[in-house]
Amino acid sequence: NNFSNIFMDELERLIDDANKVYKENFPNTTWFERALFFSWSCSIRDCKFCYMSVQQTSGGASEEKAVRSKESLFAEAILCKNLGWRIGFFSGGMNAYPHKDILEILKVINHIIGENVWLNIGAVSKSQLEKYTPHIKGVVGSIETINEKLHREICPSKPLKPYIKMFKDAHRLGLKNSMTIILGLGETKDDFETLKEFIINNHIEKIHIYALNPVVGTVFENKKSPEKEYQAWYIANLRIAFPKIDIQMGIWKNKIDRVSLLLNAGANSISKFPITKSFGSLEAKEIELQARAADREFLGSLTKIPDINWDREVELLPVENDVKAIVKKKLCEYLKNMNS
Repeated sequence: NNFSNIFMDELERLIDDANKVYKENFPNTTWFERALFFSWSCSIRDCKFCYMSVQQTSGGASEEKAVRSKESLFAEAILCKNLGWRIGFFSGGMNAYPHKDILEILKVINHIIGENVWLNIGAVSKSQLEKYTPHIKGVVGSIETINEKLHREICPSKPLKPYIKMFKDAHRLGLKNSMTIILGLGETKDDFETLKEFIINNHIEKIHIYALNPVVGTVFENKKSPEKEYQAWYIANLRIAFPKIDIQMGIWKNKIDRVSLLLNAGANSISKFPITKSFGSLEAKEIELQARAADREFLGSLTKIPDINWDREVELLPVENDVKAIVKKKLCEYLKNMNS
């Protein structure tokens, strides 16, 4: 108990320092970031923490169902733009869409939000990266853990080497690099120094810090999710080590009580909340309140739909009229569900 008191005192001081560093480098704002997924299928399916590792591979038609229509993606991008949600990254399983189709979709999404998006589709080859370069802000590597022994064990078919090569290629092409980390996979605080080195060596400018969400059927199903103090410790140390890095916290629906703590620890933004299903809910309101408690202005809204002409938003799309008609229908469905 005495040890935990010492840790809490140290953490408090650490968070104070991190908060000062944050305020010296960023405005007092925060926002929600939505990952835009074009598929829920994956050719690997053996990362030990992932729900896909316990799904049956049935192939055929069911695999096709795991790919979203481009119209649905455009509708969601329109929602993001008008509700002030930023797009964390455009993501999906490798080979779920042909590269030329991904390029076409990227162009339209960039048109909607007025800037290039981050791309997170696995380790991309240099030749493909060159084609994507004009249409993306940078690449995201789903690294999950930088403890190499742990990585080999937990992500056996997703080695680090191809990601490190992609980061090098992306940097040479003038793109930005970002990575994801999941805390609670078996790493400890001792791994922080390795993470620091990895960030420096791979020119990482943005990092998504998630806390493990144990999935039934996986080896982690009976493991506890890391405490909020542990996630805060990692975020605060990152903020102090890298004053200008963009840090995003992943929270899930059951971790809303940690938002203000993680913002005070130096996180920039919030993700991993199922917003279209939980729009206007008590949890959504609580996120906005937690932001205020951390003395941050919440940009955009998780609770109020703006009174705008949604059809006109669709009409602005650089696509054929038959595509626009489907986007309008999809957008209508989203808004109806969010209003209910």
